[in-house]
Amino acid sequence: MEESSDHIFDRIDIKILRALQAEGRLTNAELAARMNVSAATCHRRTQRLFEEGYITGVRAEIAPAAVGLGALVMVGVVLDRSTPESFAAFEEAALKLKEVLDCNLVAGDFDYLLKIRVRDMADFNKLHGQKLIALPGVRQTRTFFVMKEVKENARLPF
Repeated sequence: MEESSDHIFDRIDIKILRALQAEGRLTNAELAARMNVSAATCHRRTQRLFEEGYITGVRAEIAPAAVGLGALVMVGVVLDRSTPESFAAFEEAALKLKEVLDCNLVAGDFDYLLKIRVRDMADFNKLHGQKLIALPGVRQTRTFFVMKEVKENARLPF
């Protein structure tokens, strides 16, 4: 772990981060008991980890198929120009698409790699034809339908 502006991580901070990463619904009392510190100390440390940006949020993990989004699609996008302006325009537009879970600028054959959740192939076909290829600067897309999710949203290895 890196040193923040005025704080050095110790073993309790690391244990708090690991515990919350594994079980975000732990109450402060449960977390304090696991850390073997008082509830007040645990709360203060956890708040500091949030304030300093080490914990960016806590949320539930939803089963995609249970909410009708069983198809996972990866899309490689090549832009027609590699300029800061074209990247900014593409990113701004991609951020507005609710189906896009992840959008990453990458090195290699594509400029961007998108992770998309949709109902099925027909749903993706509609999204592709109406929105993806109309994003600013898109020259080419390459689509990969995920056949099996082997490892998804793994915990950070620290």
